[in-house]
Amino acid sequence: MSDTLIGLLHPGEMGAAVAACLTGRGYQVLWVPAGRGPATQARAAAAGLTAAAGPDAAGQAADLARRADIILSICPPHAALPTARAVAAAGFTGIYVDANAISPAKACDVQTVVQAAGGRYVDGGIIGSPPVPARGGDGDAAGAGPGGTRLYLAGGPAGGKAAGPATEVAALFEGTCMNPEILRNERPAGASALKMAYAAWTKGSAALVLAARALARAEGVEDSLLVEWSLSQPGLEGRTQGAARSAAAKGWRWVGEMEEIAASMTADGLPGGFHQAAAEVFRRAASPGAGPDGAPSRGVRAGGTQAGGPDGALADAVLAALLAGEA
Repeated sequence: MSDTLIGLLHPGEMGAAVAACLTGRGYQVLWVPAGRGPATQARAAAAGLTAAAGPDAAGQAADLARRADIILSICPPHAALPTARAVAAAGFTGIYVDANAISPAKACDVQTVVQAAGGRYVDGGIIGSPPVPARGGDGDAAGAGPGGTRLYLAGGPAGGKAAGPATEVAALFEGTCMNPEILRNERPAGASALKMAYAAWTKGSAALVLAARALARAEGVEDSLLVEWSLSQPGLEGRTQGAARSAAAKGWRWVGEMEEIAASMTADGLPGGFHQAAAEVFRRAASPGAGPDGAPSRGVRAGGTQAGGPDGALADAVLAALLAGEA
């Protein structure tokens, strides 16, 4: 087993999959189980994580910060800065990797917090689905599109050099189904910037197609729109169903990501209204009870099949929620 000890905050769907890449290489990965629900506990167990010591969440977080050489922060966007502050307050002086979907400005705020406490900071951004080994057991990721799942790491002015922290982090994932890519430029938050630009389209367009179909439903022309889509935009009806699945299950988390993208846009003089609107779409569409330990509950489970077509009932429920203005 490697002598490098890694801390993970926290084992959501993505975090647990990333951690499993590391435990599969023999690394010990600590996590904070206090206050976490059964779904998170199950993911942590499946990934082979080790519970930090302590009577409560604060004590366990302090133990993790004291013992870990490298900490990976993979949490919802709203928790990125509070998580960094808690780790810094515990005296962490190792390598801190923020791999959250946050704006470059917020990434720089995290960097300031980490470095003020004596830690070394690496800005990260994950693009792709949670990494899983391909059939046959090789290291390539399955289900994440061409190239598998990528962990982009900003080298910054020095971090991408041979002895820099980004290089040390990338080495952790050699031979795994997570593909590290170091961005060798002068921007310390380059990975966050890339993640924002990428998700601006992939998730922003999902919100847009849901809103377009909801508008057609409200105006009584949904059937005509679906016919026109079949003629000129084949695949869009199916995309609304896929977008509805994602919005119901993950909308609670994507709200914050859209707000981070909007902040990124406005910081560079671009209009942020597109993604503020997308945040509202996901806020309305998210299933009650969805979250790290919840399950979609808009009548059917995400991924289900109904008589009206694959995921038809779920799409109907999400569109109804958009029109009802549900929060």
